[in-house]
Amino acid sequence: MSDAIRHECGLAYIRLLKPLAYYHRKYGTAFYGLNKLYLLMEKQHNRGQDGAGIVTLKLNVEPGHQFMHRLRISGPQAIAQIFQNVQQEVSDLEKMYPEIRQYPGLLKGYLRFMGEAMVGHLRYGTQGRNNVEFCHPFLKPNINPTRNLAMAGNFNLVNTDELFSMLDAHPTTTIRESDLGAMIETVHYYLGMADDTNPASLNLEGVLKQATSHFDGGYVCAGLVGNGDSFVMRDAHGIRPAYFYKNDEIVIAASERPAIMTAFNVAQEDVHEVKPGHALIVKANGSFSHTQILPEKEVKSCSFERIYFSRGSDPEIYKERKQLGRNLAGKVLQMIDNDLKNTIVSFIPNTAETAFYGLIKGLEQYLNEIKIQRITSRNLNEEEMRELISRRVRIEKIAIKDVKMRTFITEDASRNEMVQHVYDITYGTVQKDVDTLVVIDDSIVRGTTLRESIIKMLDRLGPKRIIIVSSAPQIRYPDCYGIDMSRMGDFIAFQAAVELLKESGRVHILNEAHEKCKAAQEANTLQQENFVKAIYDPFTPDEISKKIAEMLRPEDVNAEVDIVYQSIEGLYDACPKNHGDWYFTGNYPTPGGNRVANKAFMNYMERKEGRGY
Repeated sequence: MSDAIRHECGLAYIRLLKPLAYYHRKYGTAFYGLNKLYLLMEKQHNRGQDGAGIVTLKLNVEPGHQFMHRLRISGPQAIAQIFQNVQQEVSDLEKMYPEIRQYPGLLKGYLRFMGEAMVGHLRYGTQGRNNVEFCHPFLKPNINPTRNLAMAGNFNLVNTDELFSMLDAHPTTTIRESDLGAMIETVHYYLGMADDTNPASLNLEGVLKQATSHFDGGYVCAGLVGNGDSFVMRDAHGIRPAYFYKNDEIVIAASERPAIMTAFNVAQEDVHEVKPGHALIVKANGSFSHTQILPEKEVKSCSFERIYFSRGSDPEIYKERKQLGRNLAGKVLQMIDNDLKNTIVSFIPNTAETAFYGLIKGLEQYLNEIKIQRITSRNLNEEEMRELISRRVRIEKIAIKDVKMRTFITEDASRNEMVQHVYDITYGTVQKDVDTLVVIDDSIVRGTTLRESIIKMLDRLGPKRIIIVSSAPQIRYPDCYGIDMSRMGDFIAFQAAVELLKESGRVHILNEAHEKCKAAQEANTLQQENFVKAIYDPFTPDEISKKIAEMLRPEDVNAEVDIVYQSIEGLYDACPKNHGDWYFTGNYPTPGGNRVANKAFMNYMERKEGRGY
């Protein structure tokens, strides 16, 4: 993706179903669980580089001894630092007791993070600040073991203020500014109301049903309870992804399926999706259930996971990304008037590569059909036949992502000049003033890198025309379920629509939408309707794409510039099970989404900084 946006977070959950001595005998190490937790977190490193954290729950601990331990570190190297700390504890212990690794029971007693239930978290901060206090997991301690709670998750809630008001809570600043703060307070509230006279019979399913009935957002969360129970739960629309694997030794859950497949060497069919509105619950005695905790709702799994966020090593995601590219072949052929002879196709590294392969497949299919038509309709001599058969779609690696450059110069002009060199180009690949360059990107959010870097860079090759192709549709609305896309004025599609309104003398549409938002806010009905849709209604997607191309073409660029976007229909075709499209269509799965869109628009009109939630 040319525009950097922040990912959803990553989650890893492990519940060992056997005593630690079992894993020592079978796998040669009592650190089996911790090693697997490290693997799950590293295999999802793409999902969070602002910080990380782990929490471990020890079962059957003698009264008076601590049974839950947590470690959080902020910064891009957090995973490595966390497990270096764990290793240092082991090394220090071995200096006193060289044979300690042979005694799993003693290891559990001496080492903080040797336990039977573990949660790991990778953070991309979309709410709150990036210091360590905002890193997951969060803890709610209590003198009663059953009311001790640790939680971490991949989510955003859009009704945190309402939750705190409902609970009549007066949390610390850290808790108040964090979505997880509102969530853990709510779960803990209902945990405190549950009958805990017998910790073994805690109705955790009932607690989760009560708590989640108040949440507005997209989430996957894991939690550890002091009585030995643990859980992983997912929102009713299935907005955020979650997968699990279970055998008689272990229960695993993670944000991405390939992480489980790789870490445990299991097949795709052995890894299952956590159903929307369901929770995995593992009781202290090891009994497992995958149970429904929320009423069934329309599944709206995030399509951005398929387009960009999740790793492409997932077999389904790889296939879908190729199809996204393939679905754009017809539009590209139309734009170049079927002139593949004078067209070079490439991609913006590195995440658009899979969609690029699909686009090439679509163009090759057209070229092969042309070959068949000419072979069957003419009597070609050998030279003509060879020339025809040798025709290929012209492919070049035009853009190369260079080392990460730091724009330490603060003046705008100097910084923009430095940004141009984030990418490098392959010279000598283009016929000057003859060839058209078609370059595919995952998506175009703000367009800043295209305007300040990529288009200028491609123009240095001397093409007649540059066509930027987005495998995603136009991003028109903010996200409030886990992606850091919350300011309306940042979106180049929104900027283009506003410019078109101004050019066509219809600025009153902006003002009318603003007045409707203010009236709805006054009436406390801001969540009932997305008033921002009216800004896009007067224009076709192609009209907005054309205006975007005008706005992204720098004045000193010689080539013509066009932008081609994926259609909503093409998105649905490629990702048939993931129709979460609110950032493209404005059709939010929860009422809070409308409120966020309207609030973000109000902030834009009133020139206020900050999020819409």
